[in-house]
Amino acid sequence: MTDATGTVSGGTLTLADDLTITRMGYGAMQLAGPNVFGPPKDRDEAVAVLREAVERGITHIDTSDFYGPVVVNEIIKEALYPYPADLRIVTKVGARRGDDGSWILSRDPEDLKAQVHENLQHLGVDALDVVNLRVGSNDGGTDEEPLSEQFGALAELRKEGLIRHLGVSAVSDAQLTEAQAIAPVVTVQNLYNLANRQDDALVERCAAENIAFAAFFPLGGFSPLQSQTLTDVAGRLDASPQQVALAWLLQRSATTVLIPGTSSRAHLRENIAAAELVLPDHEIAELDKIGR
Repeated sequence: MTDATGTVSGGTLTLADDLTITRMGYGAMQLAGPNVFGPPKDRDEAVAVLREAVERGITHIDTSDFYGPVVVNEIIKEALYPYPADLRIVTKVGARRGDDGSWILSRDPEDLKAQVHENLQHLGVDALDVVNLRVGSNDGGTDEEPLSEQFGALAELRKEGLIRHLGVSAVSDAQLTEAQAIAPVVTVQNLYNLANRQDDALVERCAAENIAFAAFFPLGGFSPLQSQTLTDVAGRLDASPQQVALAWLLQRSATTVLIPGTSSRAHLRENIAAAELVLPDHEIAELDKIGR
């Protein structure tokens, strides 16, 4: 929720004794250049967006060293270091970038450890709050490959104190269970939105087990008809379709968290305002038809 000053208030989720985050977070992906590659067009604005996000009460920033690569984590450090005591930075490992900007899955256990050390260096911290192991494809798709060796490598770094908490990204229900047999899992980051409801059961499971479900691509994969339904609801509520989609996700379950990204302070404020948008039951029923 936001208060009258436009700052995030309430809406937090406690996942561990030392891990409380605002459910409305900020995804830093868009702070890089086109296709999440290279420097941003306006580095000063990127820095300003991060600082305003924190000033408005967001304590949950999602990033990765493969955004840029490296560029985004360096901007986060420039903008926010030394970090506020309540800020929690969630990062991901499991991929690298080619010189041409291509995404290269990289899950060799030793390279995963190297990626963790690179995140530590570029963010300027001694330990990472949360590290997600990215398992599935770049479009959010999942596979059923075993992840125990890769997740085990990260669990070793957790025992060493370099990682405080672990999560998984683009995973199936079975892979979540496999990871939990190795170490506690505090976050699942999967593709999920009004039009992509294949993870409904996983959303419910995360809520039951107090695991944050970070839904990415909140407006991805809509058909024209579905988009029109969303637009119609938004018009009746005097809100934008993006705000309605974000508000629906927040109301979907008690442990759903959001990481919308933007390189614009104006867009950031619009996203934050979505946290105070309460959807009436009849509008939720209309929106739920999209997923069916």
